[in-house]
Amino acid sequence: MRLVRNLSWAGAFACVAAGVLGASPAWAQGVLTGPAAYGDWRGDAPGVARRITPGDLPPPFASRSASNFPGVADPPPAASLHVPRGFVVQQFASGLRNPRIVRVAPNGDIFIAESSAGRIRIMRAADGAERPDEVRIFATGLDQPFGMAFFPPGPDPDWLYVASNNAVARFPYRNGDLQARGAAQTVVRKLSGSSGHHWTRDLAFSLDGRRMFVSVGSGSNVAEGMPRLGPEEIRRHEARYGLGSAWGNEELRADVLAFDPDGTNLRVLATGIRNCSGLAVHPRTGDLWCATNERDGLGDDLPPDYATRVREGAFYGWPWYYIGPHEDPRHRGERADLAARVTVPDVLIQPHSAPLGMVFYQGAGVAAFPSSFRGDAFVALHGSWNRGKRTGYKVVRVRLRDGVPDGTYEDFLTGFVVDDEDVSGRPVGVAVAHDGALLVTEDGNGTVWRVSFPFGQDAQ
Repeated sequence: MRLVRNLSWAGAFACVAAGVLGASPAWAQGVLTGPAAYGDWRGDAPGVARRITPGDLPPPFASRSASNFPGVADPPPAASLHVPRGFVVQQFASGLRNPRIVRVAPNGDIFIAESSAGRIRIMRAADGAERPDEVRIFATGLDQPFGMAFFPPGPDPDWLYVASNNAVARFPYRNGDLQARGAAQTVVRKLSGSSGHHWTRDLAFSLDGRRMFVSVGSGSNVAEGMPRLGPEEIRRHEARYGLGSAWGNEELRADVLAFDPDGTNLRVLATGIRNCSGLAVHPRTGDLWCATNERDGLGDDLPPDYATRVREGAFYGWPWYYIGPHEDPRHRGERADLAARVTVPDVLIQPHSAPLGMVFYQGAGVAAFPSSFRGDAFVALHGSWNRGKRTGYKVVRVRLRDGVPDGTYEDFLTGFVVDDEDVSGRPVGVAVAHDGALLVTEDGNGTVWRVSFPFGQDAQ
């Protein structure tokens, strides 16, 4: 069994005393705010909490934009990953090819989209198992599969839906199937007017199963090359595609779309979301949430990425604005009419952290987390490349009260950054296993990690 050291709260403070953050860390006094909330990987540790607000944003180009792609080292050794006191993290699986989103079927089987391989892998493990007991290939021949969802929602689905680069298909499915029992049926043949740039497409169903949500990222960083339209052309376009919707090669991109489950009745749910790479529906409130990668090129600390409830009919700013009425200088003066109509996201995350997968914790079983975690969100941060001071490469927890966030998030699983040059993992997908453990995929080394709380759900 490969156990990774459990970093206790006392241990976290000991690391600080040794010089990780200096002798008197800001986070020791509470939540990191203002400039201290930006930080970098050296300040990461389980329980370190941050809260970034729109008022904390620096001006554009306050720092130079960096091209700082990481090297990928070998998978992390046992002592390098850190989780809160009482938790255990183990390597669950290895040797995968570009594992991205992970979903758990109602019967407990684990489905992983291996995007570059064009396939869906399935793993079966007994409750409490440290490794899968059985591994199969569920389906192949897909075009960069990413998002997956079982339909109808509930204990006995009939279909597995898969969102690929520019389409949505479904496979007939019954609990326990280890291989697709029939050919894929395409339900959405085209998701956007162009392909390229952001190719990840996540999907989720409303709790009542009446609506299918699909996220489509932008086709560029900040709508470079999008043609100008006159006021009347914009009015007609927005009447069809929603407030703040982009056009040209960006038509039906940087949006969250809604369909009927059979792929008909397309409508735009929300606009101006540059790259919503992770969709999740809160199990109690039914709110749709989105984990979003914001734009590059404005400096190390601008703009924050975010996780947010997706408000129907809302416009989140891209490409003209970010985090409320902050105008992107590359589109200065183009859409002054939108400045007061931008919806501010709920939880702002360190800029360029690249949030991808997202899940709400509802675990039960032998590995279940303490009850205080129920209803909270976990978000996988793939890690920065457009930042001189590396951020991300971790899993964070967003605390919610009755489904509502206060804008704060805290580190949960850290330690994937080796040094300023290299990382040993890039988290992508998060899911809750049948036994209550949290599963985390990372595509740097093609591994899956399992975080459990084996000492009793309400132990403190």
